Amino acid sequence: MSKNLVVILGDQLSQNISSMDNFDIKNDTVLMMEVANEIEYVNHHKKKLVLIFSAMRHFANELREKKINVIYVEFDKSKKTFTEELENQCKKNKPDLIKITHPGEFRVLNEIKNWKDKLKIPVTILEDTRFFCEIKEFENWALSKNNLLMESFYQLMRKKFKILVDSEGKPLGGKWNYDVKNRKSLPKNHPKIPLPIKHEPDDITKNVISLVQKNFSNHYGSLDSFWFATSRKDALKSLDDFISNRLKYFGPYEDSMSSEEKFLYHSTLSVYLNIGLLEPREVISRVLEQKDIPIESLEGFVRQIIGWREYVRGIYWHLMPKYSESNFFDAKNNLPDFFWTSDTDMNCMKNCLQQTNDEAYAHHIQRLMVIGNFSLIAGLDPKKVCEWYLSVYADAFEWVELPNTHGMILFADGGILGSKPYAASGNYINKMSDYCKNCKYDVKEKNGKNACPFNYLYWNFFLKNESKIKDNPRLWTVFSNIKKMSKDKKQLIQSDSEKFLSKTIPK
Repeated sequence: MSKNLVVILGDQLSQNISSMDNFDIKNDTVLMMEVANEIEYVNHHKKKLVLIFSAMRHFANELREKKINVIYVEFDKSKKTFTEELENQCKKNKPDLIKITHPGEFRVLNEIKNWKDKLKIPVTILEDTRFFCEIKEFENWALSKNNLLMESFYQLMRKKFKILVDSEGKPLGGKWNYDVKNRKSLPKNHPKIPLPIKHEPDDITKNVISLVQKNFSNHYGSLDSFWFATSRKDALKSLDDFISNRLKYFGPYEDSMSSEEKFLYHSTLSVYLNIGLLEPREVISRVLEQKDIPIESLEGFVRQIIGWREYVRGIYWHLMPKYSESNFFDAKNNLPDFFWTSDTDMNCMKNCLQQTNDEAYAHHIQRLMVIGNFSLIAGLDPKKVCEWYLSVYADAFEWVELPNTHGMILFADGGILGSKPYAASGNYINKMSDYCKNCKYDVKEKNGKNACPFNYLYWNFFLKNESKIKDNPRLWTVFSNIKKMSKDKKQLIQSDSEKFLSKTIPK
């Protein structure tokens, strides 16, 4: 019998992972590794490191309970890369074949592709069957289209897997997309929303917290009050909690923001989906079993998983590595220091950044329409912004982070992923949140030292980039208004923007 070494990565913590198919308990071995390069290639949030290390260690124990032989390599500074540690293990165990499920990041795939020559052992890379859409299937779809906007892909997935469709393949409720019903702001005196379930750290997690505090105290983020699930059992409890307490109103309020409600009706399940503690099929299946859930909540949640999540993964593997190099607006500004310190007078940014520091989590509108919106209209360098997003969020892996940030948030791809730049003035933030009420700046002021910076930066962005996007049909109103602006008004916008950015952007 052949002797296989099955390598399982920190975002592949599912017992249904394809590399475990046909696993031979008598002859095969699982290898899991905590190596320095994976910790240090960006400044990962401390809570993100604890989440992944602890979840890996719990997963290894679950495999051992099934009598599976597991080699688990705990962190030590001398263990630099997967390749170096794998070489060491192959010398000890002499496997006939190395098996691994397709990784989630391009740089890791490049490393894996060198294993065969480096180790002189055959390497099999298997499809990641946790996803609904295989990489090749998405590529075939993409090559058949003139544009790669998400909606047609989403409808294809709905029809293929018979999700929220009738017997004729038509959408339940008569519409494919209920986004227009997903834009309510939280009313005044809204009842307190149940928080996501908080999981108390067990001994394994406590040990990892100590390890991270000792070795990575210089990394971003707070380690206080760690609450993520780090086992499948607890992740399933989080799924139950979301379905019972927040799913019903997820749809209407998914775009709202509140200084009093960090999580609102969001599930936080991306944290567990993206490392394998939960699987997309089971999450969608459980959600669709529920009765008396409004269609705008069901469809809105399903769209996040079978639509956006699958779509951005397809975009990533179809267009990398060139995709990450594009910079449509030639944006070059450095990140302000407050991205790391949260020390800013813009209350919306302060809230979202402080929450990111505290929780390693912010929901998608905070990421897109506050932090991302600022990054876009302030002309921040796409590479630096993408690295920041990859660093600070517990659910961030490059396959999901890069297209969302580079394409959706920054429009750095020139419109492959989004049909227009998601730029907005302070008015949008005021409409969808209560952040503006306690801000130093006046959201109704358009110019001057008391004006909301989002207001003049918004118009400055369009003035600066007019030649590149003036023909976009979705921006007709914007450029119609610019045509009506006086020369003095334009100069005032540019002057206010230059003053603000000169104080804000490090040289």
